[in-house]
Amino acid sequence: MSRSYVITGAGSGIGKTTAAILEARGDTVIGVDLRGAAVAGDLSTPTGRADAAAEATRLAGGTVDAVIACAGLALPKPLTAAVNYFGMTEFLDAMRPALAGSAAPRVALISSMASIQPVAPALVDALLTDDEPAALAIAERLAEDPATGNLIYSSSKRAISRWVRREAPSAAWAGAGIPLNAVAPGTVVTPMTAELLATPDGRALVDASVPMPLNSHQGPESIAKLLIWLTSVENSHCCGQTIYCDGGADAVLRGDDVWSWNEEGIQARFAEIFAGLQN
Repeated sequence: MSRSYVITGAGSGIGKTTAAILEARGDTVIGVDLRGAAVAGDLSTPTGRADAAAEATRLAGGTVDAVIACAGLALPKPLTAAVNYFGMTEFLDAMRPALAGSAAPRVALISSMASIQPVAPALVDALLTDDEPAALAIAERLAEDPATGNLIYSSSKRAISRWVRREAPSAAWAGAGIPLNAVAPGTVVTPMTAELLATPDGRALVDASVPMPLNSHQGPESIAKLLIWLTSVENSHCCGQTIYCDGGADAVLRGDDVWSWNEEGIQARFAEIFAGLQN
């Protein structure tokens, strides 16, 4: 049975590839982008996000089966924080009424393996408290120094993965039967990365920060197919996950133990739960 999708960032890169795969198999896709899509939407502003969601909902006839949020930037500018975080969270919140009409609603979005790289904690905090003016002001200060400007991207991706983890189990998402998950790519060969990967020095710089022992740099279809599965009927129980489809970069950088750092906290949480049950 065919499904209906709304895809942001559908004009290029991963979003365009995802849309093409879905359309080729007979699904209906409503693309959202600044250009080259059915909905011309500026996700860098609150008004632009609301208008884009309203138009996508109208074109879908009021109901959509899945939303895939791919729109994003990697510039060392405040615009990156606006699009990568608020352009996803506010757009997805605005699409929830349309998803509610589907028998099997699903949502997936793009994070990045950069979410595990150094960040600016103050920017992450401002994003997660949904304080856009404060977040943009912090990003503006970071952008003034080339040494800190790149933290805007990693901070936006850390924040969006934390938002997914925080919101996915909530009544608004899991409680409404909507799986919400993210995919974290490694180095994807798209127009956004083409210039950097065009020279040996550029490739060496990328590979030093994003080591990909499995098959090296990836095509956008590797991410598109995972996004499609996450938003398929078959995905019934993935909830709040950021899946690192990154050629092994996460495993290399974080190693084999990503649990022990919080063992005391986990034990304390279980003790609280059991104490509550006994009472």
